[in-house]
Formats: sequence, structure tokens, C-alpha cells
Amino acid sequence: MSVILHAFPASPRGFKAILVANHLGIDYTLRTLGPGDTQKPEFAKLNINQRMPVLEDDGYVLWESNAILEYLAAQKPEANLMPQDLKPRLQVAKWLYWDVAHWDQAVAIFMFERFVKKVFNMGEASESEIARGMGLMTRLVGVLDKQLQNNRFIAGDHLTLADFAVAAPLSYRDQVGLPLENRGGIARWLGEIEALPAWSRTTAMQVLPAAA
Repeated sequence: MSVILHAFPASPRGFKAILVANHLGIDYTLRTLGPGDTQKPEFAKLNINQRMPVLEDDGYVLWESNAILEYLAAQKPEANLMPQDLKPRLQVAKWLYWDVAHWDQAVAIFMFERFVKKVFNMGEASESEIARGMGLMTRLVGVLDKQLQNNRFIAGDHLTLADFAVAAPLSYRDQVGLPLENRGGIARWLGEIEALPAWSRTTAMQVLPAAA
């Protein structure tokens, strides 16, 4: 393979793509993006949406982080991160959609207000936005914890792309104050995810812009 990942590892969306590639042992080249890189004309040629991550593979270009996860999983079908049978596959897809439509959007509030603003000197966090995020996250955390009280992993009894997608932003849970206290299902599950060798390898790559 000649996979190239254009990503900012400190971003949860970039992190999840790199995490899955590391877990699967895919041979890839990381092209680390910095502030403003996605707005450059050469990047816009890869992604008209001008967001990262972006995957290239022998002239094939793909963007949207969860689509990239599916592509990577397809390169190593024996890992079964995205089942081939319809019903198990849709169980994973359901949570990938949930991630994009709900989880990612709620976590992004905390990431922007308590991480991005601080890193890029954009002023103080908005307490009204944090309150809005807290309302969203309280419900979503309850949904996720209930699922993990009854299942070892998000989509069932084995590791799938759903686990990587949903876990990715939790590497910043303490820094941004995500409300995960007293959630035994999430704590048990996250412990398993963080014990994966790929997790420590990928978190080591989360270099902040100021230190880059």
C-alpha cells in the first residue's frame, strides 16, 4: 500500500484515522497539517471541503474521517473492524452515524471552548456554550454508558470501528472536562481501548501546534 494520511494528530478526527491505521498495522505516510494548511490551494485540490483528515492511496482520494476508517478497515478484513454481514455491519454503521450526528458535535463544543481557544489564544471559554455542551453530553454519555453496561464493546462483543470513532476524542477528556464521572460502563470500556498498543502510539503523536 502507498497510503498517505493528511491529518493533525492532536485533532480527534485526525487522531481516529491514525489510530485505526496504527491498530491495523497499515503502512502509511503521515503528512502532518498545521494551522491554516487546510485552507491552502494545494489542499483544496484534495478536499474541496477543506477539512482534514484526507487519505490518498495511489491516486484515490477520500475525505470524512469515518469514511476513511471504513477504507482502512477494508484493507485488513481479517481484523473484522467492519463486519461483512449486513446486520452486524449496520450495527457498527449505526454508531458511526451516531458519532458524526451527535457525539462528535457535542464533544466539539468542549474541544473548541477549552482546547482550541486556549491553544490559539482565542479568548476565554464561553460559559453559555459549555452549558449547552453539558446538556448535550449528559444525555449522550447516558446513552453510551447504558450500551456499554450491556456490551463489552460498543457494537457488541468484539472491537470495531465504532469503538475507535467514539473513543478518539476521549484522549482529551480531562483537559476539556467531559462529564464522564460515575459511568462504570464507559470507564471499563475505555480502559480496554487505552490498553491497546495503538492507543499509546497514537497519543504520543499528539503534538500541539505551539510545540510543533
